[in-house]
Amino acid sequence: MSFSSGMSGIKTKSKIKENILQHAKDLVSSDRESTHGDVRENHEQIAEFWNIFLDNKLKPMIAITCDDVAVMMALLKISRSTQGKFNVDDYIDAAAYMAIAGELKDEY
Repeated sequence: MSFSSGMSGIKTKSKIKENILQHAKDLVSSDRESTHGDVRENHEQIAEFWNIFLDNKLKPMIAITCDDVAVMMALLKISRSTQGKFNVDDYIDAAAYMAIAGELKDEY
């Protein structure tokens, strides 16, 4: 899943971080449910799949939560940001996933 659609409008270094965070805010604030389903249900299902997959790989297993999923997706984006050419989408998506993680964690 990619939250971003490119940010060719980012020109000045002084505005890069503000533009990344604003774009991430716009993405997580928009209605994405019709495309991706409910954010909690989506991340809970991913957590279930990852728990099943990792059950035999990590002993003793502690269940992955839906907010863990969002944090790990941010880590995936962080990892991608270290490979290849600069892609601002990696930073936008990581920020957006961390916002989702904070929302999901806050609901406990």
